[in-house]
Amino acid sequence: MPSKDEWRPSRWYWTSFRVRYQESDQMGVVYHANYLNWFEMGRTEMIRELGFSYRGMEEEGVLLPVVDLDIKYRQPAQYDDLVTVFTRMTAFSPLRIHYEYEVRLLSGQELADLDASMMFPESGLPGALLTAGATRHVWLNREWKPARLDKCAPKLYDALKDTLLGRKE
Repeated sequence: MPSKDEWRPSRWYWTSFRVRYQESDQMGVVYHANYLNWFEMGRTEMIRELGFSYRGMEEEGVLLPVVDLDIKYRQPAQYDDLVTVFTRMTAFSPLRIHYEYEVRLLSGQELADLDASMMFPESGLPGALLTAGATRHVWLNREWKPARLDKCAPKLYDALKDTLLGRKE
């Protein structure tokens, strides 16, 4: 297992969708708590792209609660905006995982130009930054006790580790 100094953030994964009416207030501005749901959508889609699902993790007895959250609001998203949530892992161990997010408003051309093989340099994501954040999680078993992912779900552990190390992407 590499030391913390050897980790580097994974590549960015993304998912795009339109802001729904129920996510906005009377002024058409997205209610702040919805960004937390969007972060979860980003995590879920990243895991899915790696060939796993949260449902499958839970069926294996692995839970992943949020234990810490940081969020910074830059510009509001509005009803009917087409937003993209960029998600990447920033740290990983058998007991913990950390994610970073950027919610961005992309033009139609920027969205069309996104390609799954794209690697973005630091601060090189397209579009206007709306919100940035990070979450930290711990791996737990069904009894809500710490669980070592390398023991409970070794295939998922290897896929996440390889992604963070830049292999098998």
